[in-house]
Amino acid sequence: MAGLLGHKIGMTQIFDENGIVVPVTVVQAGPCHVVQVKTKEKDGYEAVQLGFDEISEKKATKPRKGHFAKANVAPKRYLREFDFGGEELKPGDEVKADIFKPGERVTVSGISKGKGFQGTVKRHGFGGGPKTHGQSDRWRAPGSLGQSSYPSRVFKGLKMAGRMGTDRVTLKSVQVVRVDAENNLLFLKGSLPGAKNTLLEIKK
Repeated sequence: MAGLLGHKIGMTQIFDENGIVVPVTVVQAGPCHVVQVKTKEKDGYEAVQLGFDEISEKKATKPRKGHFAKANVAPKRYLREFDFGGEELKPGDEVKADIFKPGERVTVSGISKGKGFQGTVKRHGFGGGPKTHGQSDRWRAPGSLGQSSYPSRVFKGLKMAGRMGTDRVTLKSVQVVRVDAENNLLFLKGSLPGAKNTLLEIKK
């Protein structure tokens, strides 16, 4: 399998074999179940659809109930597709965190924390105005937005205040520090996008 779904639990620190403190994010990676195997003959491409985070029957729609029943799998909250290396996988198979090994590098994707409506200094890193000689009313102002008589409008894409966060963020080459196969936990080096319980896609 090329990847797995998981929930972000939080951050902590652990000691490596040299006694050096390593900051890690703990991820509840799986167990995921194979819900559908897509083939070139039938679907035009090869992929494995994984389901993660079991939910009650009443929370699933009728079409989804039928989709999960066909694979003989309990309804799941999330469905995502991953590449696979030609392994013999079939609907109902379980995929766990032990597909990853310590020292391996992975790609992690998730939705970042929402910051709400923010100004230009926080959102885009503007320097702000002068902070001496009484210029106290321009410290965090955006400054000039464009010309006056022509074109008499603000160009699209200009860096201005607005909604910040809740974007899909992908981090590449994240190191797997430790794997707890018994509890399906991954210890990944550094911080990962999103708040606690955020859904993460972890790919080899």
